Amino acid sequence: MTTTNDIPTLQGTTLPLKGIRRAAAKQMVTAWQAPAFHLTVEVDMTNALTVKSVSPQSTVTDRLISAAATALSENPELNAHYSEEGVTTFEDINIGIAVATDAGLTVPVIHRVPSMSLPDIAQRRREVVEKARARKLGMADISAGTFTISNLGMLGIDRFDAIINVPQVAILAVASTRQRYVMLDGHAEWRPISELTLTCDHRAVDGSMGAVFLKRLKELLEAPITTP
Repeated sequence: MTTTNDIPTLQGTTLPLKGIRRAAAKQMVTAWQAPAFHLTVEVDMTNALTVKSVSPQSTVTDRLISAAATALSENPELNAHYSEEGVTTFEDINIGIAVATDAGLTVPVIHRVPSMSLPDIAQRRREVVEKARARKLGMADISAGTFTISNLGMLGIDRFDAIINVPQVAILAVASTRQRYVMLDGHAEWRPISELTLTCDHRAVDGSMGAVFLKRLKELLEAPITTP
């Protein structure tokens, strides 16, 4: 910092926004125009954390993607896009996953998730994440998303609200899993608990729709994993 006539001035370096960061900045401005609301649920991740015993190459993120796809198939109002013309729901469930790269945040998409097994989801997730970090994503890798998951659990974040990936109508924020002392069937136990927060565009989704979706997602994640 230097001074001119006793008035402090700042010396800094300006890095122009370009590429992914420039596109993301424009997207965020549009997203903030949506009247959004947030719903949070606590999920016991005991069974979700056993995913590797069923599918050794899979992660909790893959289990989240699979469970979200099932919940979306039962609640198609959230598998949708909003525009001034109306709300468009889709048969295909294509889930984007937010990936931080050196160039900025990007959201590669895993297409037609309900048709995939856990190992299939894991393989495709690895492929698109590697391509994202190597800056090799093509248009097909980032197009036609219908719902997005942002998982910051691995970074130790306890709870957060994600910004909707417009024109999608909802996004799921996944926080870290922490051991908590909770009451179960009349007695207290330590359990791995994660907070999941759903952000919804109120123009397309109302509170009851979001709550039903989150309730079902919680049920799926807390259930034993029976098939890979």
